[in-house]
Amino acid sequence: MKEKNGIWKVIGASSLGTLIEWYDFYIFGSLATVLANQFFPKTNPTAALLSTLATFAAGFIVRPFGALVFGRLGDLIGRKHTFLLTLVIMGGSTFAIGLIPGYDTIGFAAPILVLVLRLLQGLALGGEYGGAATYVAEHAPHDKRGYFTSWIQTTATLGLFVSLGVILLTRHSLDIDQARSIAKFNDWGWRIPFLVSIILVGVSIYIRLKMKESPLFEQLKTSGTRSVNPLKESFGHRSNLKMVLLALFGAAMGQGVVWYTGQFYAQSFIENVCKIDFDQSRTILIWAILFATPFFVVFGSWSDKVGRKWIMLGGMFLAIVTYKPLFRQLLVLSDPAGKTELADLKQIKTTRVPLAGTSDTLRTVSRLTYYEDGMVLTQNTKDTVYAAAGKQTLKPEVKISKTLGTGGYWQMVLLVFIMILYVTMVYGPIAAFLVELFPTKIRYTSMSLPYHIGNGVFGGLTPFIATLLTTIYTNDALVGLMYPIIIAAVCLVIGALYINNRIDPPIEVPND
Repeated sequence: MKEKNGIWKVIGASSLGTLIEWYDFYIFGSLATVLANQFFPKTNPTAALLSTLATFAAGFIVRPFGALVFGRLGDLIGRKHTFLLTLVIMGGSTFAIGLIPGYDTIGFAAPILVLVLRLLQGLALGGEYGGAATYVAEHAPHDKRGYFTSWIQTTATLGLFVSLGVILLTRHSLDIDQARSIAKFNDWGWRIPFLVSIILVGVSIYIRLKMKESPLFEQLKTSGTRSVNPLKESFGHRSNLKMVLLALFGAAMGQGVVWYTGQFYAQSFIENVCKIDFDQSRTILIWAILFATPFFVVFGSWSDKVGRKWIMLGGMFLAIVTYKPLFRQLLVLSDPAGKTELADLKQIKTTRVPLAGTSDTLRTVSRLTYYEDGMVLTQNTKDTVYAAAGKQTLKPEVKISKTLGTGGYWQMVLLVFIMILYVTMVYGPIAAFLVELFPTKIRYTSMSLPYHIGNGVFGGLTPFIATLLTTIYTNDALVGLMYPIIIAAVCLVIGALYINNRIDPPIEVPND
């Protein structure tokens, strides 16, 4: 009973810290459209959004370097102290982003500072996940390794869930009037989710300071068999390098694109392509995450009985064959009549406000139309006009925002739930799968690198590449899906041919 309580304390302490790190990392992506307006020039909103997504992706690209740096430390000095350090770096970087003045105040220094802090976040996360997964796996019984490590797997999605919840709570608490609340959030309220993370980090640091080192690492330490050069032993020995490459191209690469398509690109697609209202695009994802999260544990536990391979590859296969129909249905639900055209907008309200000290007028045009299912379509056009010269001087900013009716809303929740169900299939068993590939003394380093290349580079670039493709091939709203589909298909083939589906025996401390 004491041993059972011990493993749950390990999982609780590890999961809380990891969840907070994921929250810190994903709060940036959850606020991409707002941050684009804050830290980049406003002359081209599409370019600003792409720049923000590129900055978001930069944090992913450096994750493999964090895996090398902190993985090496974890194999040399221990799991506990290493991912305690990553937590401090992540929390400090997130807090600092909330303090940076906007582009209007300090110019190009703003996006540069954000990029530097984003890179620090990526380095920290590169060392966090491998440490937490290894720590839990090395405490767990071998026949329940998939089950216990799957609890760590929930933290990435729950971190996204918490980030979305904090954003919506902050947005609606700034003012009773909705319009003023939104204006305040876009102006300065967006900083609050970044700043409050320091409190969460402080709590997690306190808890992690009380954790003990992994028992398997302690045995290595006692026996004097710790790795002297984890990097060389992980990547310099042909047999282990082969396992690293198999982990990357046969599992982690496909898992990464499925993860970020089902959660991040789905949200971006709903907001920026389907033009669904800010609140609804977030709550759709929140509900889908809430319903799907238990399946991480279901598939993790199932993998202890039937093996990891076919559960992970099954999730990739389902994603490959159903992504286009699922995203096409999102488009249909967002535009059931197939006619989101300016000419269809019926109710027109125009407001002109004189600008003090000039002859300019700020003209705001709002139009509404209602579809049969109760969807409300709102178009706001803002432009500045010289009253005297009668000449427009600023390119109109057109924003169409749709509010779904109850039926359409819950159908979208179901579609995103299905996508996240694929995420739980590929992600639930993968921690146990990676842990079992590598020997204890180089496990932190060996498993962290393929995981973070697969997730950080291939997966993390998904929202950016997919969005970029839609700006190049403007006639095909689904063209962005070609990237995750191709990557997942390549991984599916390699994994099917070369991954072994056996349930590995207990991992012993090596004698060499």
